[in-house]
Amino acid sequence: MQFIDLHLQYQSIKSDIDSAISEVIENSSFIGGAHVEKFEERYAQTLKVKHCVSCGNGTDALYLALRTLSVQSGDEVITTAHSWISTSETITQAGGKVVFCDTEPDYFCIDPEKIEQHITSRTKGIVVVHLYGQPANMKRIMEIASRHKLWVIEDCAQAHLAQYDGQFAGTFGDIATFSFYPGKNLGAMGDAGCLVTNQSEYADYARLLARHGGKNVHKIEGINSRMDSLQAAILNVKLPHLQAWTKLRRQHAAHYDALLANTPNLTYPSVREGCQHAHHLYVIRAGDRDALRTHLKSEGIPSLVNYPKALPYYPAYARLGHTPEDFPVAHRHAQEILSLPLYPELPTENLKRVADSVIRFQNGDSDQRRSVAA
Repeated sequence: MQFIDLHLQYQSIKSDIDSAISEVIENSSFIGGAHVEKFEERYAQTLKVKHCVSCGNGTDALYLALRTLSVQSGDEVITTAHSWISTSETITQAGGKVVFCDTEPDYFCIDPEKIEQHITSRTKGIVVVHLYGQPANMKRIMEIASRHKLWVIEDCAQAHLAQYDGQFAGTFGDIATFSFYPGKNLGAMGDAGCLVTNQSEYADYARLLARHGGKNVHKIEGINSRMDSLQAAILNVKLPHLQAWTKLRRQHAAHYDALLANTPNLTYPSVREGCQHAHHLYVIRAGDRDALRTHLKSEGIPSLVNYPKALPYYPAYARLGHTPEDFPVAHRHAQEILSLPLYPELPTENLKRVADSVIRFQNGDSDQRRSVAA
């Protein structure tokens, strides 16, 4: 069993993928051009936003968004304490100061009720992460941002087609960023990313910044971050399937929920009321997480820990001097979370095999626990 089987997805659309790749090679159009333009247009239409600016990867998209919103040295930017480091490192790279905020007990996202305690006269914005595909509480976050005149960036790297009150994640804030890393819900066959916005001036500046400040114009000093045509062509083939794939993810997650219901010492992922989870990852919480993971491995079942530490506790942020008491929810979650296999093509029998193995262990099967202890 694999945690995610990308080859299985490729096999389901092989002829279309191969044809798209061949077309790019035959035309020798590797950077920019029609495939990239088509993807930008279609992805913007999918999300019902005005502009999509493609770039090299999701991390670049965050950096471009922060620079577009004019982060300056000394500016404070509030973000979640539990995410992949791209969310926070790009704040520093753009010149800002990272200010971490604890997460919600049930949903893994930034806790809106704790944001205001971190706002100072130097606070410029909030970077929200829809972690694992769960939409953050955007209504409350946008209310806070509006009251304090702060901008909002939505990190949607794991939230393609997630919805909050019928509106797509990524369409609430000033700018949203997406990753198309191969394992994402909409994945390329290499690195790729984009940012989306309804503000024309933001789109124009981000595009300028990502392409050296304008070819042979160089209005500003920019960077080189472009989605290559091969990745765009592949994404154009995959995009029409995204809705169906997302539906399958939700069905698999619901199946897991039903199977794991009432399992002792285990919490399966909640879905915020009024929201549609994208289920990039299916993340349970277990008090004996490491032992459970060892047990699953012994039965040939892969699992991951996304992410094993809350960001403030990595050496990269030792300068901030945080302790576990500063972000107790994020700190506790990092010790309990475990991601189980979930992808659209996951066979039902494999899903049940995973759940059965988890249940046996959590129910205290003596043979299982003795084998782990040994």
